[in-house]
Amino acid sequence: MELDDLYQQIILDHNKKRAGYGLHPGGFPSHQYNPTCGDELTLTVRLSEDGATITAFEWEGKGCSISQASASLMTSEATGMSVIEFESFANGFRDAMRSRGTIALSEDEYGDLAALSGVSKFVARVKCAMLAWVAAEDSLILTRESLN
Repeated sequence: MELDDLYQQIILDHNKKRAGYGLHPGGFPSHQYNPTCGDELTLTVRLSEDGATITAFEWEGKGCSISQASASLMTSEATGMSVIEFESFANGFRDAMRSRGTIALSEDEYGDLAALSGVSKFVARVKCAMLAWVAAEDSLILTRESLN
């Protein structure tokens, strides 16, 4: 199996079996909408009692396989990170998505999220891949503000 085929399979698998799918009451959900293709996603970040660690991402949404897989992959790779680690992780993901194919996500650092590297070559699809990340950053801000 070639790398492109493997990456395509990872995206399809995460579109079908969505890690973190399902919202629970409470928290500070962020709803994001991509009018370009109709993707919608609501996501809540759950933090440890001290607010330092991400304990869960909960989300629901509908849309293309890229938006849904990105949310699932982010959940799989970033749950358990410190908030500081996640902020850096999200910035790196954003940089890669905005690179128009010049920055590939490292499998060592991003795991299966590297499967989304090719999305950056398709400007119209970058918003799809970023939808969950924007929701996570927004929910994280709201959650942290509630702790202060």
